[in-house]
Amino acid sequence: MLDASQLGLFVVADGLGGYEGGEIASKLTTRTLEEFIAENRRDPQGTWPIREVKTRTYEENLLAAAGVAAHEEILAQKEGRLSQMGSTVVAALLKGNLLTVMHCGDSRIYRLRDGAVLALTRDHSLWAEMEAAGVAGPRSEFAYKNQITRALGLNGHAKCDVATHQVESGDVYLLCSDGLYDPLDDARLRAGLELAPSEAVDDLSRAAYELGSADNITAIVIRVTSV
Repeated sequence: MLDASQLGLFVVADGLGGYEGGEIASKLTTRTLEEFIAENRRDPQGTWPIREVKTRTYEENLLAAAGVAAHEEILAQKEGRLSQMGSTVVAALLKGNLLTVMHCGDSRIYRLRDGAVLALTRDHSLWAEMEAAGVAGPRSEFAYKNQITRALGLNGHAKCDVATHQVESGDVYLLCSDGLYDPLDDARLRAGLELAPSEAVDDLSRAAYELGSADNITAIVIRVTSV
């Protein structure tokens, strides 16, 4: 988890590959994203690991490149007991009235606006692919709901999705791992997000734990007071 508000950067990374490998992969992810964004704030002409995509904004390209840098950092350290490590990630870059989001895997970002909760990302998972094809039932009843199809550190190229969203005063954003959202429906998420950010994290984390979450519970809540 990373709250680098001085950069406008917020990240949740959920590690894979056992306790040690998952912890190292998630730390490599958050550290690399922070260092990459900070370096490009200092030197916008710095070298990137990918070419810019002309149809993307600068911030979308920046976050996508940061994701690839984190992916390559994990790959470089995958050996021995760490050979299976990887990490999901969701990152948000807030600048003015725009929020740029990058994600890979099944960590999510939600927005609370005017009393309605909306997921701004679509999981890279087997269930999400089946849902998009119109052949999936409720996620809670799907035996392989946590089987992801993308993550940083998997062999091959990193495939991160990026998008930009307009921000409004009063918006609340939740970045979280599947361990938090899995047991909670939209009504429970909304109730938690109506609290102050620090209270919201504690409230939602406690609710997920009490409802039997067996996975890592990680969350950041951002409240936009003005744009």
